[in-house]
Amino acid sequence: MKDINKQEFDEATKLKLEIFRECFKEWLPVFIHSRYIDKTFIYDFFAGSGKDSINNSGSPLILYEEAMGENQMFCSKSKPHSVVFGFNENKKTKSEELRINVENHVTACLKNCNRSECVYDYHIVNYEFKDAIIRPNVEAILKNPKYGKFILLDQYGFKEVDNDVFRKLVSSPKTDFIFFISSSFIKRFNEHPYIKKYIETELINFDEAKPKECHKIVANYFKTLIPENSEYYLHHFTIKKGANYYGLIFGSAHTFGMEKFLKVCWEKDVLSGEANFDMNDDYQKGSLFYTENNTNKIEAFKGILEMEIFSGNIKTNIEGLKFSLSSGIQTKVFLDKIIELRDKKKLITISGNFNKKISNIHKLSEADVYSIILNKK
Repeated sequence: MKDINKQEFDEATKLKLEIFRECFKEWLPVFIHSRYIDKTFIYDFFAGSGKDSINNSGSPLILYEEAMGENQMFCSKSKPHSVVFGFNENKKTKSEELRINVENHVTACLKNCNRSECVYDYHIVNYEFKDAIIRPNVEAILKNPKYGKFILLDQYGFKEVDNDVFRKLVSSPKTDFIFFISSSFIKRFNEHPYIKKYIETELINFDEAKPKECHKIVANYFKTLIPENSEYYLHHFTIKKGANYYGLIFGSAHTFGMEKFLKVCWEKDVLSGEANFDMNDDYQKGSLFYTENNTNKIEAFKGILEMEIFSGNIKTNIEGLKFSLSSGIQTKVFLDKIIELRDKKKLITISGNFNKKISNIHKLSEADVYSIILNKK
């Protein structure tokens, strides 16, 4: 297996790390300032050595860098609770390199902030992933609803994050996770017994005519593993490297977590919020018919949204906003559609306090909820 830390990270890896960075940057302030969280744990279970061959930061150092905040704003003794990093690397030599790189990073950081001791704790361990995640202290932390958890799983391939691991993460309270998976490999060898040992590929229907959608299809498979009647949000981002498709899958039980991740994805891909290439055959920026606000994915979703409203499945703004998040669409699209149906087409009437609130939807009060009434023809 190729060691990506022994050479400069390629562009696909750099994009993956950028998304890790931006996702964590959005996530951390929410948890460290929450009065409902006593302690925050950040786990990187496939940490590597921390750097590539030309000293670009890998995921562990990226997490540490972002934990400082702008101008080290989060490095304060007055923070409401402690933050602990857990870095795991199963290869002994890389684990030792990681320890040196983290220690050097912390030492340099302390010189800049004139402190003798870092406000963050970290632990570096050397386990196989499946052993690391079932350690008693880790299990206890995952189950504790008073602890906030950010789980990063940058696995090689696909086999480590199997059905059991995924269900464990989904069932852990106050836990958001993001994992990497080689979807092209699953598609290419989906009939092989080795693949079936970890993933029920007979439940995945790959479209041979649309190879670029293989990661989306794998992500949809994981959605089927979410317990019924549970409110849980999952979104994906496909990374094309050569002829192969890899990708990230993010999970959160909280609307705000998904709001944050979608913000990152749509900044990386203004057309569909899900890939580093043109997933839905849109007109490209600079071409005659290009429009960022009405891409093929957005237009298709508006049609689905209208059907959901007129079939009675979406009766309130809360239901519509959550439906947008679960569809991987930013919530502004729901608002635009409601205004169109109400003001332009005169097909609906709003009952209650109409408002344009589309973020922090978990904080919407009862007075902010309005009903969507279908006008009789």
